[in-house]
Amino acid sequence: MPQIKINGLNIEVATEGQGRDVVLLHGWRQRMIMMEPAYNHLKKHFRVFNFDFPGFGQSDEPPAAWGVPEYREFLEAFCQSFDIQDPILIGHSFGCRVAIHYAAKNPVHKMVLTGAAGIRPKQSWQAKIKIAGYKAAKKAISMTGNEAMLEEFKRKSGSDDYRNATGVMRETFVKVVNDDVSDMLEDITVPVLLVWGENDEAAPLWMGKQMEAKMKNAGLAIFEGDDHFAYFNQSARFNRCLDVFLKEDWED
Repeated sequence: MPQIKINGLNIEVATEGQGRDVVLLHGWRQRMIMMEPAYNHLKKHFRVFNFDFPGFGQSDEPPAAWGVPEYREFLEAFCQSFDIQDPILIGHSFGCRVAIHYAAKNPVHKMVLTGAAGIRPKQSWQAKIKIAGYKAAKKAISMTGNEAMLEEFKRKSGSDDYRNATGVMRETFVKVVNDDVSDMLEDITVPVLLVWGENDEAAPLWMGKQMEAKMKNAGLAIFEGDDHFAYFNQSARFNRCLDVFLKEDWED
């Protein structure tokens, strides 16, 4: 797979096809292979781009901990490198955060968001107590100067995504999950197709319904009985949804 350099980072990328530009944005702890069913389907009608985000797959890690705004800036640089204008963005989970941030500041033709992360749920008092306890314990261990103990505490206390991240990507994860796109949703006026697994636990269905309600031109398709990876588990069905949503944009 070819690599290009974007802002000093080596980025694994694939591109094929002709027509309107489509950019695929994979989720957290994923890589471009997860978007291949859509990539192979759409390249018959569009110029499609599929890549590994910095810090994932075969692409370089960012030089410092990034939040979603930095990933949006990266996407802007990526689009500039390929002269991508007014693209169709198709994202999953974390990729949807980046897509929404991008669309809030740049021209976008349409978006397809599946299992979209980005709305932070209100914390219960039990969760607030748990977080306060974690911070207090972390501070106490930090004061001992025992880095090995602190790392072991972080590893055992965090989520699976946090535990599996290392180095700069661990702090990147913290920044990403604390980003909330709620205030941007009403500013998104382009057509948006939301695709959700009914039993999505990572980004529960209520988030999809809230996005549909807040975006001015959005529709929600629910894949019954499926989870956070419904778009991949039912790739043929997902591709049919893409056909309906994007058919008027095809280049035959």
